[in-house]
Amino acid sequence: MLGLEKIRDPNVFRLYAATLLVGLAYGISLSLTAIHLDAHGFGKEAIGNLAAWFAGGLVLISLPIGALIRRLSGKRVLTGALIGYAGAVALFPWVSSYGGLAAVRFVDGACSVAVWVSCETLLLSRAEPDHKAFTMSLYTVTLALGYILGPILARLVVIAAPLTAAFGVAAAFALLAASYVALRLEPDSNNPNKGHATSDTAGGESAWSILWKIKASCFATFSYGYFQATVVLFLPIYLMESKGILRERTILIPAFFAAGMLLFSNPVGRFGDRVGHLSVMRGLAAIGTSMILGFVFLDAYPLMCAAVFIAGASLATISPISLALQGAQCEASEYSRATAIYNTFYAAGILLGPPIAGRLFARSGGQLMLYHLAALWMAFIAFSILFARDDPRARRSLAVPEKERA
Repeated sequence: MLGLEKIRDPNVFRLYAATLLVGLAYGISLSLTAIHLDAHGFGKEAIGNLAAWFAGGLVLISLPIGALIRRLSGKRVLTGALIGYAGAVALFPWVSSYGGLAAVRFVDGACSVAVWVSCETLLLSRAEPDHKAFTMSLYTVTLALGYILGPILARLVVIAAPLTAAFGVAAAFALLAASYVALRLEPDSNNPNKGHATSDTAGGESAWSILWKIKASCFATFSYGYFQATVVLFLPIYLMESKGILRERTILIPAFFAAGMLLFSNPVGRFGDRVGHLSVMRGLAAIGTSMILGFVFLDAYPLMCAAVFIAGASLATISPISLALQGAQCEASEYSRATAIYNTFYAAGILLGPPIAGRLFARSGGQLMLYHLAALWMAFIAFSILFARDDPRARRSLAVPEKERA
């Protein structure tokens, strides 16, 4: 039913297993970070600033990781990044000073983006050429499953043990993922798609040339990072202040978003492989934009949950398809650099979204904040129309009539 026979390389499934383990670690630590800081007397502004240190680690390290993968191999970088992330998570609850926490959060962000870039590079290089979106959609599903199960596991741990123990459990999952990758993943040299790289690209295409190729994917991931980081912080506040929804009910809102992402990433990825990645991304952005505007006009709690579910099923599923589009546009030898550039834009969205949206929310209210998110996705839709031929499938479909006319 899932079409798993399309994945011929067993290393892809091993990467999914490692992704699930690290997803559990992410889910545990993310669900408890703000609670831990609040319990230790850090105010909302300090918590927000510490999030900026995390995003700074993402932005500053994402580009160098591509070069490091080319030098050391994706397997080695992934293993080292998982060990570094485990150390940052384990250390976090034992650091009390703001400076120390800022350093730990920076390392957390740097190691996290190294995990993403290396894992996505390995998956893209091992995916079958006609099933890249399908392969990346299962990566998204696996990561989302970890994000959903992690908080549940965290709640069970803190019932029986101190909060610090839960961070230890998260670190243990990350170390288990590192051990699994080190012992079970085959070296990059065994990559069956490595031979697809041509000798003229192996020497190194310029970063600007790669960026121009994958500009639509970069715009998409910037928009998603910007949107995701903003709604996580401010949508619950908007629902409480403007819609009168109880705080206890807003806690469930992220679950509806994750459920939409979990259920639709795989079928949407398969559809994108069949009809074209960029055109599907455009359609998903249009659906998601209508849901963002729905947050303004809907008042009933069940309808708001439905809108959040559809937003997750549309906007969140753009991510694996944008990765697949990038993989179709670049030579295999440039996957590490392209994925690093791609994740730099994602990190930039995470870094810029909350402060800009927070200022709009504070000065003009939550509706303007939502309108500006909708405007961002509308800009992406216009961009995707302007550069529709960036999708290799679109170029192939346009080439047929031209030959017939000749």
